[in-house]
Amino acid sequence: MAVTDGTRAVPVVVRHGERELSGAVRPAESWAAAAARIAATTLAEPVADDLSGETLRFAVDPDQRIDLRAMTHGDLPALVRWLRADHVRRWWGHDGEATIERVTASYGPRVDGRTPTRMWVIEVNGRSVGFVQDYRVRDHPGFALLTPDPDAVGLDYAIGEPGWAGRGLGARVLWAWMQGARRRYPDATAYFAAPDHANAASLRILDKAGFTRGTWFDEPQRDGTTSTVVGCTLDVRRVLGLPAPPRAP
Repeated sequence: MAVTDGTRAVPVVVRHGERELSGAVRPAESWAAAAARIAATTLAEPVADDLSGETLRFAVDPDQRIDLRAMTHGDLPALVRWLRADHVRRWWGHDGEATIERVTASYGPRVDGRTPTRMWVIEVNGRSVGFVQDYRVRDHPGFALLTPDPDAVGLDYAIGEPGWAGRGLGARVLWAWMQGARRRYPDATAYFAAPDHANAASLRILDKAGFTRGTWFDEPQRDGTTSTVVGCTLDVRRVLGLPAPPRAP
C-alpha cells in the first residue's frame, strides 16, 4: 500500500544512468527511505534531485560525491573569495565588504566553536566550492521571534565558486547537509531557511530539496536595512525519517 497525499499515492522515481526505477512511498515510510528501498539494486545512496513536484525525483550518481566538512581557519581566504563573488555578494552584502579582517572577525569564532553557529565547507569530488552555516534558531533570540519554530535548525548556504553555480548542485548539497544535520541534531523535527523573497534561485533549490514555503516576514540586517524573506521549512520526519537509535553498549 502506498502513502497518499489526499487521494493520490505519492510516486517516487530514482534515476540511475539511463534507467528510471519507480515506486511509491509506503505507510509510515519517509521519502528518503522509499528512495533507498527503490534504489536498493544500485548499491548506492540516492540523493534528492527534485522533490517539489507530484512525483518525488531522486538520483544515483556514483561519479559525483558531495561532502560537507567542518570549516577551518585555512578556509577563510576561500570564504572571502566566495563572499566577494557577484552572485553571492548580492544576498550576503549586508555584513559589509568581505575583507580578510572582517571575515576573520565575523566567522573565526564560528569556526572555533565559540558561537552557536557552525560553518561547513561544501566539497564536490574533493573540491571546495562553497559553504553552509547552521544553528539552532532559538540560539538567535531576535531571529527566533520572527520564525514559526524556535526549535528548528536554521541554515544558510552558498555555492561560492562561480563556475559551479547554476549547475544543479543546490538540492544535492542541501541533501548532503541534511544527512549530517539529522545526526548532529537528532531531536530536531524541522529545518528552516529564510532566503530573500527575490532570491528565486535559492527558493527553487529549497523547493527541490523538500522544503515548503511559508510566511513572508521582514528581517533586520546588520547594515540597518530590512529584507523581506520567505520562511521555508522541511518536515524532517516526512522527508528523512528519524535517525536510528544508538546501539546499546
